[in-house]
Amino acid sequence: MAERYSSFTPGGTMWLLQRITAAFLIVVLAFHFFLLHFVNHADEVSFIVSAARMETLSYYSLMILFLVTATFHGVNGVYNALINQGLTGRKKQAVKTTLIVASVVLIVQGVRTANAWAGGVPL
Repeated sequence: MAERYSSFTPGGTMWLLQRITAAFLIVVLAFHFFLLHFVNHADEVSFIVSAARMETLSYYSLMILFLVTATFHGVNGVYNALINQGLTGRKKQAVKTTLIVASVVLIVQGVRTANAWAGGVPL
């Protein structure tokens, strides 16, 4: 029988954060589909309506939290998948550094975009 291997330590912090972010993403995606596909139909969604929604602090905050959570969840999952495939040594460190830098760039640009969309001054 195949041996189960995971780079996550069961019950560890990263293991727990991966599960918490997954649960959060499921809820936020359900909210997104409900709001943008059932409450408002595709022909009713416009840039102006979306910008007005982003001007609401609760919606803006939810979208920023969604951005950070999705970035962490995705990058953490990719990193651990690569570890599970046997990535070690200098390659492991290079991949980790690259993923961290890419995450920071993605989050900074996402916040800049959200700020501009919400009518604020982009960073």
